[in-house]
Amino acid sequence: MTIPAGEAPVARQALLEVIGATVRLGNTQVFENLSLTVGEGEFVALLGSSGCGKTTLLRTIAGFVQPRSGALRVRGRDITAEPPDRRGMALVFQTYALWPHMTVAQNIGYGLKLRRLPRAEIAAKVKEIAALLGLAGLEERKPAALSGGQRQRVALGRALAVSPDILLLDEPLSNLDARIRLTVRQEISALQRRLGITAIHVTHDREEAMVMADRIVILNAGKIAQIGTPEEVYNQPASAFVAAFMGAENKIRLSAGAAGEGGTRLEGEGVMPAVIATRRAVPPGPCIAHFRAEAAELHAGAVAAGPTRGFLALPGEIAQVSFPGGFWRHVVTTSAGPLVVDEPKAWPAGTKVNVHIPETGLFVFADEPG
Repeated sequence: MTIPAGEAPVARQALLEVIGATVRLGNTQVFENLSLTVGEGEFVALLGSSGCGKTTLLRTIAGFVQPRSGALRVRGRDITAEPPDRRGMALVFQTYALWPHMTVAQNIGYGLKLRRLPRAEIAAKVKEIAALLGLAGLEERKPAALSGGQRQRVALGRALAVSPDILLLDEPLSNLDARIRLTVRQEISALQRRLGITAIHVTHDREEAMVMADRIVILNAGKIAQIGTPEEVYNQPASAFVAAFMGAENKIRLSAGAAGEGGTRLEGEGVMPAVIATRRAVPPGPCIAHFRAEAAELHAGAVAAGPTRGFLALPGEIAQVSFPGGFWRHVVTTSAGPLVVDEPKAWPAGTKVNVHIPETGLFVFADEPG
């Protein structure tokens, strides 16, 4: 038996298509034959660790990097060879890239000035954007007199002023402190939905992607590891890499076999044999089980005799205890390696325990080489 997957998301009309794009920077091939579709009015997060290719993909979409092969289309129009200013996009940089000698109003209206719009029209648009972003009254200040959150809003306002088809965000929140970052991410997400604009957001922050995006594109070494809604990539990871990246960093190497009635039998060194229902079919042979720290439980007493059903169990000893806030974090030494388990109460270091992982918290995959 396998645990059923959730419903498929509602399809949107395609706005942007990246078709079989290949990009090399010097002698490094960043990605090859990569394809991606972004729907009208959709907020898509490109999520991955440093060096995975997410920023290069964003810059390729923006027109600052030219693919060696493949094509990019917006509403069916081929923009592969178009310069950045002809693509109908606006990019908010990680460093904001504001003109230090210009006021807030001048920075917001800069793109409109380049388009040679009348002064009155620029002034009206700047006033509208400033009010929308909570910058009213700050129009005559220069960037040096603004907070980090205010500078971020000015950079966003400059991008929105030109009414782009697609808003591109290159880790614009990474320079903000944690408290302000939480507020600004909510503001950007609400603004995107209110205006109905299409946005592509690069981030390495899992929580940021989960909170802001309609769909998440997880990149690994220049390849798309998975595309899905926040709920899908969190609860239905397509690979061991995605499971670990989405927080299921604990792992146990096991051997899988059929157990009858659609169940899977899992065995491993120091692990009590178990019969569980997996989220996806697992072929017989070596496998790897991932789980999150909050999914496991600590129990006292001896490990249950015979195969367990519905959960995986293995003995261990509490090695470290810490309090990150709201729960107690335990590092448990086991024959399968150190495991991290979060509990509402603290277990003293040195205590002999049994780690129980319910089948609903397990992500089991075939253990492939590499």
